[in-house]
Parts: sequence; structure tokens; C-alpha cells
Amino acid sequence: MPNIRYAVAPAILLAATAVHAADPVEKAVDYRQGLMNVYAWNVTSMGDMVKGKTEFDAAVFARHAKDLAAAAQLEVMAAFPEDSVNEDSDASDTIWLDLDKFQEKSQALRDQSAKLAEAAAGGDEVAMKEQFGATAKTCKGCHDDFKN
Repeated sequence: MPNIRYAVAPAILLAATAVHAADPVEKAVDYRQGLMNVYAWNVTSMGDMVKGKTEFDAAVFARHAKDLAAAAQLEVMAAFPEDSVNEDSDASDTIWLDLDKFQEKSQALRDQSAKLAEAAAGGDEVAMKEQFGATAKTCKGCHDDFKN
């Protein structure tokens, strides 16, 4: 599997040129959807291993955990500027009604995904799966409150 930086860089460049002429709300929606796709790619790949849908590979799991933790460090609030409610987005308007809670949930993802990357680096499959459960619960909690 190629290094994520090499795989993501061309996609970012293409996305940047595609949204160059877009209005600020469209840019924000594109950014947040891209960010959520990165989260989903990594969480789904690890989840498939945890659920036994694919063979558990500790090294691959660790790479996904590390990439998720790195993506969670990006400033997600930049993707949710005021007045960026959009019908093309699954973001609930409740985000802007309770930004403090949304920011807390974003921080929880940062914290849990960092713990997941740390557990994965340790190589203990049981610890990895346990922390994956806590991280996935954090994702679900945000989706329950803030995703249409």
C-alpha cells in the first residue's frame, strides 16, 4: 500500500483546482466531505478487520490508525464556517446551534484516534480492537448528534 501522503497529495491538488472557482460555502462543503471521506476510509478498513470481514493485519491496521489520528489533527472547524449549511452535505444544522458541543466531539476524536494510533503501534491486537471500539463510538456519537 503506498504511503498515504503520496496517495492524498494528487487528490488534494485536483480538489483544490476543482473548487478554485467555487463559492466559500461550496469550498467548505468540499473540504469537510473530503475530510470525512478520509476518516471513513480508515475507520472502515480497520472495522473490517475487527469484524473479521478481512484478515487482521497489525501493520496495516497501525497505518490506518496513524492516518486517522493525523487526519483528526486537521482543523475541522475550518470546514464548518458560519452559514455553510448546504443541501449537498449531510451536516446537520444543529452543528451551528451548538458549536461548543461539536468542538468537544471533534476534540474527542483527536484524543481517541491518538490513543488508537498508540495502541496500534504497540502491536497488541486485543488492545487495538478495544481502542478501535472506543474510537468508533466517538465517531458514532458525533454522527448521532450532528449528521443528517
